[in-house]
Amino acid sequence: MSAASTFTQSINLPTMPEVAHELIQSLNDEDVPVAPVRNAIAKDPALTVKLLRLANSARYGVSKEVSSVDDAMMVVGMSQVRTLALSSCLSDAFPVVAGLNSKDFWSESQACAGYAQWLATRVGSDPQQAWLTGFMVRLGELVIVDKAPEALPEIERTPHFPGARWQREAAHLGFTEGQITAEMARRWNFPAVISDALESSADPLAKRPFCRLGAVLHLAELMCLLKEEDNPDLKEVPQELLTALHIEREWLREQLPKAREFAQAAVLH
Repeated sequence: MSAASTFTQSINLPTMPEVAHELIQSLNDEDVPVAPVRNAIAKDPALTVKLLRLANSARYGVSKEVSSVDDAMMVVGMSQVRTLALSSCLSDAFPVVAGLNSKDFWSESQACAGYAQWLATRVGSDPQQAWLTGFMVRLGELVIVDKAPEALPEIERTPHFPGARWQREAAHLGFTEGQITAEMARRWNFPAVISDALESSADPLAKRPFCRLGAVLHLAELMCLLKEEDNPDLKEVPQELLTALHIEREWLREQLPKAREFAQAAVLH
């Protein structure tokens, strides 16, 4: 049994609402019809209100008020609705622990999700799946700090160079936040592609067979720490990783979005 499995064995995971479990099940069905997703969301009044608020936001520019879940799903798109609803359930289920800044934590989670989606589009992976997995990757840190609060000062010690948190977690605990999130994803019955990507996110080049989504997560997290630089130094990005993803370093340097472009990422809050 892995160190991450042992660590999570005695943990009572946050309770996920019924709607979340139904949405997770739908992730395993590539041809899921609209009705089950709509019905699952409609069971949760708070989630329904959030979805309608999103569909009526300036982002979608609708000409008349959206007043039903069906219409909202038409405006936003079923795949994105499902992804964003799940991210809302997750963020509600995981209160940020003492010692971590709640705003910064969720902002970085959104930025990682945004970069993962942007990279997935480039490399031919599922953008919505990448967004959700990118949003989830740091959840393991909340579990680590809740169970082992003494680890927080070392994990979050500055300076925070790209990849430092994974290295400190592995050195101090024997596993990373992504591996803990992967264990939770398995217990919640997320698709294997998501749990495998989370498992390998800290060291995707060691994963056999190669997990492209895990590599996307790794690169997305690195991008988060280069987020606002005008001329980001990409020396921390391993060439082997870029080669595996068929991404040119110069293209990445020129096209890299600023994290603030993802600041308004539509998590249903």
